[in-house]
Amino acid sequence: MEGGVPEADVSAFRECISLSWKNPYVLRLAFSAGIGGFLFGYDTGVISGALLYIRDDFEAVDRQTWLQEAIVSTALAGAIIGASIGGWINDRFGRKKSILIADTLFLIGSVVMASAINPSILIVGRVFVGLGVGMASMASPLYISEASPTRVRGALVSLNGFLITGGQFLSYLINLAFTNLPGTWRWMLGVAALPALTQILLMLMLPESPRWLFRKGKEEEAKEILRKIYPPQEVEDEIIALKELVEIERKDNSSSDKVNILKLLKTKTVRRGLYAGMGLQIFQQFVGINTVMYYSPTIVQLAGFASNRVALLLSLGIAGINAFGSILSIYFIDKTGRKKLLLFSLCGVVFSLVVLTVVFHQTTTNSPMVSVIETSHFNNTCPDYRTALDAAEWDCMKCLKANPQCGFCSSADSKLLPGACLISNDPTEEQCQKEQRQWYTRGCPSQNGWLALIGLALYILFFSPGMGTVPWVVNSEIYPLRYRGICGGMASTSNWVSNLIVAQSFLSLTDAIGISFTFMIFIFITVAAIIFVIVFVPETKGLPIEEVENMLERRSLNIKFWQRSSDSDQVLTQKNVS
Repeated sequence: MEGGVPEADVSAFRECISLSWKNPYVLRLAFSAGIGGFLFGYDTGVISGALLYIRDDFEAVDRQTWLQEAIVSTALAGAIIGASIGGWINDRFGRKKSILIADTLFLIGSVVMASAINPSILIVGRVFVGLGVGMASMASPLYISEASPTRVRGALVSLNGFLITGGQFLSYLINLAFTNLPGTWRWMLGVAALPALTQILLMLMLPESPRWLFRKGKEEEAKEILRKIYPPQEVEDEIIALKELVEIERKDNSSSDKVNILKLLKTKTVRRGLYAGMGLQIFQQFVGINTVMYYSPTIVQLAGFASNRVALLLSLGIAGINAFGSILSIYFIDKTGRKKLLLFSLCGVVFSLVVLTVVFHQTTTNSPMVSVIETSHFNNTCPDYRTALDAAEWDCMKCLKANPQCGFCSSADSKLLPGACLISNDPTEEQCQKEQRQWYTRGCPSQNGWLALIGLALYILFFSPGMGTVPWVVNSEIYPLRYRGICGGMASTSNWVSNLIVAQSFLSLTDAIGISFTFMIFIFITVAAIIFVIVFVPETKGLPIEEVENMLERRSLNIKFWQRSSDSDQVLTQKNVS
């Protein structure tokens, strides 16, 4: 291209902001498609608060940990299927139709969940929502990436990440708003139908991705859209680059409609892209983010905050920090580059997980003792405590772990003094709270619970700008055009499979080895993620989306991550010369 490739820096962020009045059309495309990310975030956040009240309505859910995990994880199973078929649908029918199908599925799922009369129907609704979220998770960033000018592509795809975290934040506000209404969790889950309906209406008025149209031979339609997206001095160069790319694809006689996995993996550029793209999506989940988002109210209770409302309120703060981190990503992603942002993020996550591990270890090993006198004050002693030979050695944590049907009622004088180990049911909880005591069923009172909140806040603050958004940005730009839909679908599927594994095992793991050792496992995984990013992930900052393929073709492993890859420099130099 004449004039070369503009280097992305802090001015890219300012240019992104200036689009609001220079070219509002581009922002309209990005925001409308980004509602898919909002739905993704809303579902992630809303189920964490709704689960507290679903447990109150359905006794079976309250008594059985696996059923709580199933309510969360069946949506993830649906997302795996949605992401798997989403790649094919994106390439066959287009990005726009994929988003519309995803919204329709989400709309159906929201209605089913809100009207569920038992856990089984609720789970069916979760599957529908999962299908929609899985499809939207890869279609939305792909649409935004293909409809964005090169200079602000990273910032606009990061906007999708901001809307994910914005959805999570709003879900906690909705959770708090409906805590005192009848049918609390039904309102929480049903409200999700509104943004899905909004996106359907907006997307019907927007065009298809210009790059997909070019690939399907609809060049005039694509050119018209590109002229609305790019400045006049850049649009012709972009059209020429797209024509060359499509021509190469036709000569190669290859398309993702005909591609098979073996042929895909034999293509060097695709294989290298999948290493980076799928690896980032897998590590995004295995460093533990969605355990924090799905179960943050539960984690807050484990830190010693007993009230459902207090847990939701504190989780709202966590979600707000998550949204703030996404704003930081929009600013820094085209300034520092994708790779440096990832490494800074992961190093901060390691530090935060160390804090959480230490705090929760202290909390679980120093919980208040169980007092015979306090327990005898009530008439419904926990049967396991009553028959225990070592009852004098029991503390709050041992009471809760002995039997899921037992709870801990704190002392009336101080929650840190010895309390009572009682049968967990509604009458007992009411009796305990009437005497101005705190009732605990998930975690125990602790004087250091606030340190756990600081650890959670630091975790989110470090995770969100880097690992929260960069994997989606990289996956939206790293694959060759002819394979972009199917490779994006494979990467999204790996994300949702990893999400399912972590979400399905988190509560069981905390029951088996304790929450502190669970966070310790995440530490080791995060260290592995740092090594992976250094070795396998290329820098795509400032590269036109059509030139990423050339960079992957020339790229070799580059341990010196603080330097731009020599291969991508080669690509930029060649473009400048031309």
